[in-house]
Amino acid sequence: MKKILLSFLLAVPILGYAQSYQVNLQGQKQTAMGGAGTGVALDEAAVFFNPGAVSFLKKNGVQAGGSAIFLKAAFRENGSNITEYTKEKLTVDPSVYAVFGNPNNRLRFGLGVYVPFGGAVHWDPNWTGKYTVTSLDLQAIYVQPTLSYKITDHIGIGAGFVYTNGKVDLKRGVPLTLNDGTSATAQLKGHSNDFGWNAGIYVETVSGVTIGVTHRSQVTAQVKDGDAIFKVPQALQDGFPTKFSANLPLPATSSIGLGFYPSSKTIIAVDANWVHWSKYKVLAFDYNNNSRIPNTSSPRNYHDGGALRIGIQNMATERLALRLGAAYAFTPVGKGYVTPEVPDANRILLSAGLGYKASERFSIDLSFLYENVKSRNETNIETNLSGDFKTVAYIPGIALSYKW
Repeated sequence: MKKILLSFLLAVPILGYAQSYQVNLQGQKQTAMGGAGTGVALDEAAVFFNPGAVSFLKKNGVQAGGSAIFLKAAFRENGSNITEYTKEKLTVDPSVYAVFGNPNNRLRFGLGVYVPFGGAVHWDPNWTGKYTVTSLDLQAIYVQPTLSYKITDHIGIGAGFVYTNGKVDLKRGVPLTLNDGTSATAQLKGHSNDFGWNAGIYVETVSGVTIGVTHRSQVTAQVKDGDAIFKVPQALQDGFPTKFSANLPLPATSSIGLGFYPSSKTIIAVDANWVHWSKYKVLAFDYNNNSRIPNTSSPRNYHDGGALRIGIQNMATERLALRLGAAYAFTPVGKGYVTPEVPDANRILLSAGLGYKASERFSIDLSFLYENVKSRNETNIETNLSGDFKTVAYIPGIALSYKW
């Protein structure tokens, strides 16, 4: 039993945002264009996509919106003909941006509140992998005040300080039976408050092509005195931990983007993102009670991952904008490390959307993103959970903006 419990804790991904949970929904225009936005100055969401482009926005403005994530994952154990599915669970990722300062001056200010990491996975409490995970809810909210300065009429730089607030709630089964005949369970809950930064440069070339380069720093999520809640037989309760601490690197991301303008009505954006997941080598836990569960150190050995994105915006009329996009993302999760909390693989993303300018100041933007994570047959090296994973996500979004 001790060996099973140890395997249980080794696999817990406290704030473990693999590619599956590094969501790219920080702007509705950009989401509708495949997530591309580093090399174009589209709107206030440039605070996230490229702080250097903020000083090139022609107006001040505020926008608020969000995306609803409908994720469906499936698992079929090797040797079985039964497919198990996650429960339907809606997750909402909000975002708010503001840009202000005289548009005729070189210095502009911005503020962003967004969610770059988050998700929800809910399996049946008695599914095949219940000792690995039954449910996981996590979210990291970033707050980013930003300065952007136009060095020349064609070059802008910008940077933002990032404060993050993260939370996680994970539940699993424990291979013990309670007095009432039900299965024992474990719940791990924690919060983190950490810091990072975001910086970028934006260039308008003589040919009319725009170029953006950004780097978002690594944030080390530090969970201290998280709650470890074990519902086990009363006679064993004193031997289980009640608190835990853990550190996890949320990787840095480097991006380069290009903007092309074949006509006054059309914008084509192309991005390449490189995510420094190779920093995620080990997941370690310290517990306040080691009678039954020792401190653990679990190898992850992720490799860097990336994504290629392309999107187009066309002004069908003076008020109506139409958008399309596509992307391909490469998983950082190596063979033997796929888990049902992060059933990750290479993925294809397709998106579409529209924007409507209701007046000179008010506008609404809609987006829809479809993510298809490729099927992957894996045996986890720690839990030995073995089978086929398949995940898809449907993500509609909306944003309202006001400019002056």
